[in-house]
Amino acid sequence: MFRRARRKEGAELVALYLMESPRFDNFKTTFPLKGNDTVEKVQYTDDDKRVWINAWQLFGGVSKAVWEFHLRGHQVCEKWLKVRRGRKCVYADCQHFQQIIVALNETIRFPEEIDDAIEKSGGRPMKSGH
Repeated sequence: MFRRARRKEGAELVALYLMESPRFDNFKTTFPLKGNDTVEKVQYTDDDKRVWINAWQLFGGVSKAVWEFHLRGHQVCEKWLKVRRGRKCVYADCQHFQQIIVALNETIRFPEEIDDAIEKSGGRPMKSGH
């Protein structure tokens, strides 16, 4: 059971990182306001879970855990947006950013599911000699 669950979770993570997961069909985030779509100033507001790209436009529904997620020393969401500072965030960019948020959210969530599967299968096997 544990190996099957682990393989399933691993395959799901691979699909996420390759941007091929069906989980991308249902974004939890929004990009609700019209504006010039230009990434000017990147700012996260924790109280309402928003990532502002300029004074008028934002991505809503971004958890603090996702916003603060680091990979190789970089805060992923912030870095992705800051690289695009001064550029227009076209539809494909907005979609891609929302996919990144889904992938990070699932990356954070999967270890919990794996731990649950391990617990349900009787716990982690003991290493010999311990």
